[in-house]
Amino acid sequence: MRLFDRYLAGQLLIYFGFFSLVLVAVYWVNRAIGLFDRLIAGGSSLLTFLEFTALALPNVIYAVLPISALVAALYGLNRFSADSEMVVAQTTGLSPWRLARPIVMFGAVVAILVSLLGHVLVPASRAELAERSREVTEDVTGRLLKAGEFLHPGTGVTVYVREITPQGELLGLFLQDRRSEATRTSYTAERAVLVRAAGGTRLVMFDGMAQTLQTADQSLVTTTFEDFAYDLAGLTGTSGTRRPDARELSTPVLLRADRATQDLTGDDAAKLRFEGHARFAEAIFAFGLPLLALGFLMLGGYSRLGLWRQILGAVTAAIVLKMLANAAENTARGDGELWWITYVPPLLTLVLGAGLVWRDTRGPRILRPRGTA
Repeated sequence: MRLFDRYLAGQLLIYFGFFSLVLVAVYWVNRAIGLFDRLIAGGSSLLTFLEFTALALPNVIYAVLPISALVAALYGLNRFSADSEMVVAQTTGLSPWRLARPIVMFGAVVAILVSLLGHVLVPASRAELAERSREVTEDVTGRLLKAGEFLHPGTGVTVYVREITPQGELLGLFLQDRRSEATRTSYTAERAVLVRAAGGTRLVMFDGMAQTLQTADQSLVTTTFEDFAYDLAGLTGTSGTRRPDARELSTPVLLRADRATQDLTGDDAAKLRFEGHARFAEAIFAFGLPLLALGFLMLGGYSRLGLWRQILGAVTAAIVLKMLANAAENTARGDGELWWITYVPPLLTLVLGAGLVWRDTRGPRILRPRGTA
């Protein structure tokens, strides 16, 4: 019997790994296209793109693992039923609860993986990703160090550099600032350099001219200068300090939800506590989905058409339970005293799966073919 448990659980883990890989790849490709365009167009390197991709993977994996667990359980159990392996197992005297043991083992492995991601890897990767995003956004140097191209380092700003010397000096600079609706200013300079200061990066231009157009009366003001410092910090649209997202914090901090954490994130106690409890609830949900799949697949007898009705029922039940989880999220986020509602949908998943398996213990052996030979 232990050999059967290892065999069934092992097969489910193999299917789980395959479907997780497929779903992560599909999800990642959809996100990577936009990320690649945004980073490369902004002057970032391919190494930065790979770094951002690696930091985003834990969150992607965390999102698809419960789905992969359900799909793997449905596919594996349906295949075992089609190959009559489950029928053979039942004819040896295995009860439904005994058949559920490897499913529970499989669900426990998935729940551990989801817990590890939710409590450790996802918060750490989110915090690092947010910090790196801020650094890349604020570092406009890479967006300006391209010769012979019209670049747009910020909304309403256009920069052109004719030549860049090996020392990093910008020759033949043109910069147009259209961020203000009242004025439009164009700067031209023979040469310029980027200077890092405590307040941010500044573009120091030499031997140039500034032309300011007043849009109200279409008047033009021209000013020549020997040197002029242009502050580039405003191009990013970010402030000096960043509020951390609640999903970047550790679970104990979220569950405590003290005043300091609320001031730090800008969220109230209800939202913080929900984020902490949601990590436990997601692991319970991932644990219950394989048992739910087993319960539905054991509802019908053997059919040459397969178990598509039972599979459809399991998928529909999972969707409904996920919709209940979304409704519970809205309720828990609005009232800190109703944090326990977060656990209702995942516990319903467990109860429904266990109830369907228990139902089979009181009736005929459902995966066995109907009738007699």
